[in-house]
Amino acid sequence: MPGYKIDRQVHEFGEHVRGWRMVLGLTAQQVAERADITRDTLRKIETGDPSVSFRSVAQVLRALGVLDTAVDAVDPLRSDIGRLRAGNLTKKRAR
Repeated sequence: MPGYKIDRQVHEFGEHVRGWRMVLGLTAQQVAERADITRDTLRKIETGDPSVSFRSVAQVLRALGVLDTAVDAVDPLRSDIGRLRAGNLTKKRAR
């Protein structure tokens, strides 16, 4: 089952989103309002439903105050291999 691992990780990601909401003491309604999405969409994100738009996920991460951290986590220049192979990037960025 090649898709099993990704499904599991998407589900785990959703659990982490819910965990952030709970740690911050926010209700689903509060996060949904801050993210300008419906509570149903938030529920889908928190349960790992892969049909939710990337934009909606980003809006929730912003509402929780962790979007910058998530963006930084996938920045190749924040890793040793990314810095080593920075010449392979099509658009150079100043750091």
